[in-house]
Amino acid sequence: MTGTTPAAPFTADDYRARMTRAAHTAADAGLAGLLIAPGPDMVWLTGYTPTAVTERLTLLVLAPGRDPVLVVPTLEAPDAAKSAGADVLTLRDWTDGKDPYAVTADLLDKGGRFGISDNAWAMHLLGLQKTLPDTSYASLTDAVPMLRAVKDAAELELLAAAGAAADSTFEEIRKVPFAGRRESDVGHDLADLLRRFGHEQVDFTIVGSGPNGANPHHEVGDRVIQDGDMVVLDFGGLKDGYGSDTTRTVHVGPPTAEEREVHDIVRAAQEAGFRAVRPGAACQEVDRAARAVIADAGYGEFFIHRTGHGIGVTTHEPPYMIEGEEQPLVPGMCFSVEPGIYLPGRFGVRIEDIVTVTEEGGRRFNNTTREMVVVG
Repeated sequence: MTGTTPAAPFTADDYRARMTRAAHTAADAGLAGLLIAPGPDMVWLTGYTPTAVTERLTLLVLAPGRDPVLVVPTLEAPDAAKSAGADVLTLRDWTDGKDPYAVTADLLDKGGRFGISDNAWAMHLLGLQKTLPDTSYASLTDAVPMLRAVKDAAELELLAAAGAAADSTFEEIRKVPFAGRRESDVGHDLADLLRRFGHEQVDFTIVGSGPNGANPHHEVGDRVIQDGDMVVLDFGGLKDGYGSDTTRTVHVGPPTAEEREVHDIVRAAQEAGFRAVRPGAACQEVDRAARAVIADAGYGEFFIHRTGHGIGVTTHEPPYMIEGEEQPLVPGMCFSVEPGIYLPGRFGVRIEDIVTVTEEGGRRFNNTTREMVVVG
């Protein structure tokens, strides 16, 4: 698998449906509308990515019962007009020297409460507040956290393809030499393989060897991998705009009985988390199922992070598989199941698959072996 078939592009109708759904979601949340800054939400809703994000205001305005409007600098308007969703929204451009907040104010309920992108610039939020002092705002994560959480059939296909590409990457990386090479060397191999298998963006390549594996976000360093090391490999990025994220823990040479035991416990915990995935179950039930296996084995204090996070047009997004998250699982949600055990100064083990909720339970998008893999 060294080449991939390009994914079919989303259509204007796809973006219309998303913007309509987002406006209804805002109304259900008691909001007057949503204000979407450049970033993942804007890409998902309109297909538009500005060539540069600057101090000039670009903002998508969505409100129930109104046509969507994209406020955009005049010099960016030609590019915005070429975006896939341009035909189903209105462009309102503004020129340098004019007040973009006054232009935007005409589109807003003067006393409304709006959801606004988490990554919106403070200067833009403050500009809106100054122009419309009776408005109020909430971050999208707080106000409508499930906005992008439920994927449609086309999105699920893209996530499945990204997962398959990550699987192909693992199948190749297990063939390369580990002992005597730096973590950064293996990290470069992972990045090259992800791109070979169709990723346009590599977000992370974690290679935690020996004691570095006890740090869940170690990424890569100059440590030389040694015979007898456990090595945590966690890697992913975007393929055709949708994320991959998988973790497998390999061993350089034969493992000890203890290392194999810890790996088996994590594998059982990962399986338990996956088996807990079903429509209507709370997100925290996935965390509880995986965590119980590790706690019962006596390693509870060494599982130091949540069990999972959502994935879509970004590699981390809601929902989160964590204690206290009572959001029910819904078919089409996609997230990681990635328990781990981290023994400070010694080694770590993590196993991760991306999973989607189906009508009957769950489906994995990563299908490489979860057994201990021995590398050279």
